[in-house]
Amino acid sequence: MRKKKVFLIFGTRPEAIKMYPVYKELKKYKEINTKIVITSQHQEMLKQVLDIFDMKADYDLNVMEDRQTLTKITIKVLDGLKKIFDKEKPDLVLVHGDTTTTFAAALAAFYEKIPIGHVEAGLRTHNKFFPYPEEINRTLTDTLADLHFAPTNSTRKNLLKEGTPEESIFVTGNTIVDAVQEILNLKTGTPPISITKNDEKFIIVTAHRRENWGKPMQNICESIDFVSKKHKIQFIFSVHKNPLVRKTVKNVLGKNKYIKLMEPMSYTDFIPLVAKSLFILTDSGGIQEEAPLLHKPVLLLRNVTERPEATDSGIVKIIGTEKENIIKNIENLLDNKEIYNKMSHVKNPFGDGKSGKRIATIVKNFLTEENTYGIL
Repeated sequence: MRKKKVFLIFGTRPEAIKMYPVYKELKKYKEINTKIVITSQHQEMLKQVLDIFDMKADYDLNVMEDRQTLTKITIKVLDGLKKIFDKEKPDLVLVHGDTTTTFAAALAAFYEKIPIGHVEAGLRTHNKFFPYPEEINRTLTDTLADLHFAPTNSTRKNLLKEGTPEESIFVTGNTIVDAVQEILNLKTGTPPISITKNDEKFIIVTAHRRENWGKPMQNICESIDFVSKKHKIQFIFSVHKNPLVRKTVKNVLGKNKYIKLMEPMSYTDFIPLVAKSLFILTDSGGIQEEAPLLHKPVLLLRNVTERPEATDSGIVKIIGTEKENIIKNIENLLDNKEIYNKMSHVKNPFGDGKSGKRIATIVKNFLTEENTYGIL
């Protein structure tokens, strides 16, 4: 009997990290031929993760170009995948999350009538421009998908409200928990900065989202500049590769002795660094899921989140991008132990580290049990 082909398609570092647990478990099934297609929407950062987890891409669309637009990414992914699908004829395509690669890959599979599984389905802010373009990417991917792997009961409810068939939704937990646990177990992370060699306290910063380009990013940097000098405390800023982000960050913070501007770190370096930090200032989605496992408070540089479980648990607080509010909330965490301890000691709402195994089992059953889920 011919092996069933499952294609995992992703293009950015966060997708690769979160797809690894699924890939690892699928590879255990001899009846499934698991292949990886990367789009290289990110390049260097994506390759780091592939190396860490020993994941080898079978195809690379290499869509990355300087100052690439969403339109160009979408066109290149659609065109590139059409050729691969015509040759390989996969039985199932798995995509993750909310990137432009995610949506374009799902659309390409739909055009070829290939079943689609969406890992991390159902997250919503219900505002199509926040985060942009991720909210619509994720929503449209869920519309196209046949299997919806929802990380929490809350995301399951979102899908049901939108009319998604109940039998296609599986609450699996979030695969980021699996990935972080594996990184912590490796015990190989040695962040290449001197601050980790002593007891000096520091705060981690990451910021890159499109809606924060320009004035919001300026506000974030000026707030950090002010607090670092006033409190004489170190900030480690992992600076995104996007040239617009880098220009603002370096213009405002480049000469501040309390700020360490770092190139994006490997995941084996970054996770241990987060574990040693005081707390995190970020506009990232994934860090909201990593922080509970590491018991680190997160001040979220956004006005909404598609991960309300994190805010409901108390470990994440939405603070927006206005300078006064950023400064006030950073100082509250620095000065008030009661607030800090309350945010730090919460139960992880994103799962038990067995999400990859659950998803792989569902995929195997879908492919080997005829019409189990009512999908042709």
